Amino acid sequence: MRTKAEYLKGYKDLVAIRRLEEKCAELYQLGQIGGFLHLYIGQEAVAVGISNALTEKDHVITAYRDHGIAYTQGMDPGVIFAELTGKIDGCSKGKGGSMHLADTSLNFWGGHAIVGAQMPLAAGIATGFQYLKNDNVIVCMMGDGATNIGYFHEALNLSKVWNLPVVWLVENNRYGMGTAVERASAVTDIQLKARGYKIPSEEVDGMSVNAVEKAVKKAVKHARETGPFFLEVMTYRFHGHSMGDPERYREAEEIKRFRKEGPIGILHAEILEKKYATEADLDKIHDEVDEMIAAAVEFAANSPEPDPSELWTDIYA
Repeated sequence: MRTKAEYLKGYKDLVAIRRLEEKCAELYQLGQIGGFLHLYIGQEAVAVGISNALTEKDHVITAYRDHGIAYTQGMDPGVIFAELTGKIDGCSKGKGGSMHLADTSLNFWGGHAIVGAQMPLAAGIATGFQYLKNDNVIVCMMGDGATNIGYFHEALNLSKVWNLPVVWLVENNRYGMGTAVERASAVTDIQLKARGYKIPSEEVDGMSVNAVEKAVKKAVKHARETGPFFLEVMTYRFHGHSMGDPERYREAEEIKRFRKEGPIGILHAEILEKKYATEADLDKIHDEVDEMIAAAVEFAANSPEPDPSELWTDIYA
């Protein structure tokens, strides 16, 4: 982000994701959202930085913590809430739910519930780009836990063998469900795993929108011109792995420490320092976001339930 307008849009996007997720937690507790729900609170700068860095011909695929990137890729909040609450106006007619937000018209190939399942799909999409001889790149997002399973190694290997236009991006929030990285991975400096496949890699500050945007722009350029690039984005989730997480595996002091330097606070301070806005201006952005989220929730509430006949649509056999 360089201009005042870009900074203020970035701030609004961060606040919008935060408020969207807070409302998701509220609706879940009220029983209006069922199944699993993985909140993105604390990791907002990653989604905003990625979307800021991409061009209209670039694509994204991610894991199940997908609400934030769905929003920054252009999915309407009303459509998101309709999907989360199982309504017909959701992006998958209410049949996908929290872990399966997707809209290919937005170059967003969705969230995927199986750990690492999006990685071979990303390699396949990138193979399609290469076959069609277009200039597209796909960013494949994953959690740190996904780097310990077979999909990861198979997809990275093939992407380098064929020099596919893909950016592998790990959101390292320091825990795979409830297990700390150092207890599950022999290599705790995750970006080094890519070096084994001769894929260049970098570590990025995932609490800074600007740092993520800069790194993704560099990675996408490399992927477009040369082949795969790997980013380990250091972030932190402020809440549990999912809504049912008792959070017995980390100390309250750790969460407090990361919250103190969260993405919204960091950008808030940068904007004030650059004199791009006053506290009152930023408060107004919060008010605008609150109105947007309230309207989105109302849209979802007024959306009809899917007709039972929808059980037989959008299936292959």
